[in-house]
Amino acid sequence: MKPLRVIQFMVLLCILMIPVLIIVFLRAFGSNTYEIPIYFEDGVDNAYAECPVSDQQHYIPEFTFTSHLGEAVGRTEMDDKITIVDFFFTSCPSICPAMSDEMTRVQDAFRDEEGVQIYSISIDPEYDQPEVLAEYAERHEARPGKWHFLHGEKDEVYELAKCGFILPTIDGMGEPDDFVHSDKFVLIDGQGRIRGYYSGTTREQVDELILETKILLNGSK
Repeated sequence: MKPLRVIQFMVLLCILMIPVLIIVFLRAFGSNTYEIPIYFEDGVDNAYAECPVSDQQHYIPEFTFTSHLGEAVGRTEMDDKITIVDFFFTSCPSICPAMSDEMTRVQDAFRDEEGVQIYSISIDPEYDQPEVLAEYAERHEARPGKWHFLHGEKDEVYELAKCGFILPTIDGMGEPDDFVHSDKFVLIDGQGRIRGYYSGTTREQVDELILETKILLNGSK
């Protein structure tokens, strides 16, 4: 074979091998390694000195509250769905308006995704009756079946916040300035495990929540 033919043959062989090499590289090194943490795999160690001690994987416990539409909504409706949860109250003078604005962004990001829902649970149920929550939901353009504003018995709400979602919560006894609650949005997978905490007043952290929710939707365990 003439030298020129040899060179042409080698160039053609190299060109044909490029796709093969790319595929081998992607299979070896191109897998998605973004891991979403699973919180409290070894249980919760007496959260806030008020909750039972456990050394087993922590799951969100059973509960059923009333939504702003008068429907029973709770733990059962979280099965096989990704649920994003926050605790708030409608007369909150500080962080709640910013949190609700950011949660509106979350709703918009998953507007057409049936596998994602939002629970906003009131920590002032004496004032935040379902009709009050319904007005608040309307102001924030909450979509029925997507974003649920929930009302429950006070003792159950506070126990769920502290022992279920592991969030600090203090009753203000009707005084808006005296309520204490977390600004966190909590990401819950379809098994009821906590997968992340994100500041609901920080746009960058809410962007991270949206990203990690999408990763869970696309198969991360």
